[in-house]
Amino acid sequence: MFVSGRLCLFGEHSDWAGGYRGLNPELEKGYTLITGTNQGLYAEVKTHPTHLIFRPSLSDGTPQEPISLQMEENTLLNVAKKGGFFSYAAGVAYQFLHHYPVGGLEIDNYHTDLPIQKGLSSSAAICVLVARAFNQLYNLNMTLQDEMEFAYLGERTTPSCCGRMDQACAYGNRPILMIFDGAPRSGSLRDRTEIIELKVAKDLFFVIVDLGASKNTQEILSQLNQCYPFAINEIQRNVQQYLGKISSTITQAAVEALQQGDAKRIGMLMKQAQEEFDRYLIPACPSQLTAPIL
Repeated sequence: MFVSGRLCLFGEHSDWAGGYRGLNPELEKGYTLITGTNQGLYAEVKTHPTHLIFRPSLSDGTPQEPISLQMEENTLLNVAKKGGFFSYAAGVAYQFLHHYPVGGLEIDNYHTDLPIQKGLSSSAAICVLVARAFNQLYNLNMTLQDEMEFAYLGERTTPSCCGRMDQACAYGNRPILMIFDGAPRSGSLRDRTEIIELKVAKDLFFVIVDLGASKNTQEILSQLNQCYPFAINEIQRNVQQYLGKISSTITQAAVEALQQGDAKRIGMLMKQAQEEFDRYLIPACPSQLTAPIL
């Protein structure tokens, strides 16, 4: 089994921002353009009668001891809520055990070439891997979006504040447009999320560069979320404007350019998105959103 990482080309942060439409319908829907990476997690999986067993490997070679957890709701929930590397697998297992009559899993993640904690959704890849293993091994007949939903619920069981776009790694190397509307579907607690698979006219190659910097994602999300659902000052209005109309317009233009295979146009839109990001978002969290940190 292989699960890739994911790269958000356009629309970063608009997934959770669009989710606030359930509280403030005047907000713009969120639009993100996403594709999978050619790096990811490789694993062999099989059922286990009583336990969740996970043997990890990290791309940097850091040794990790395997974990063995009894398939019992309180045990899995406690490990998930503590956070840390194994919390993601525990969180997803908890969600499946809570909703389905499943046993355990034995996952041998024998190779990983996806960089960890580099914004490529390594944690979401773990969650999708576990969700897909439960789905396939226990014949649950879940759709791709169902796998994404359980991966999302599993990661949200941990202290992670991930948005819904991270689990797009479930689509592999297929580029997709995700549209986020925070108003729940009729008769459902799940947010409205539309996924459109895109067709690319020709191969496009993107080089991802690790600048060796680090950022505090929790601080960024904390500061930006303070701007929602209702803005009370100019800084907050600017954040809503960028993550709303500005971002959605640029992202939809990028979708058109991608489907036409227009690499130059995509590059110009990336430059425009960064210029607008600097103008509208940096004042909301200057310690983390200013170069060279981000």
